Amino acid sequence: MGLIKIFSGSEILALALKEKIEAIGINVVAKDNIQSGRLAGFGTSDLALELFIQEVDFGKANPVIEDFRMSI
Repeated sequence: MGLIKIFSGSEILALALKEKIEAIGINVVAKDNIQSGRLAGFGTSDLALELFIQEVDFGKANPVIEDFRMSI
């Protein structure tokens, strides 16, 4: 069991997806690459926000993720 990345992208889209997944009872871990880089003293050209969930929750979250991806 571990974390799997389900999304990388803008903060606005990531927070919208995070809200949808948490609404079905799954905890989401967000990693903010821009904030991390700023605190470390360097910038980043990478995607702003990454979302992770537990592997065991992927089956339950996948329909929500796919629906979200089709809507953007």
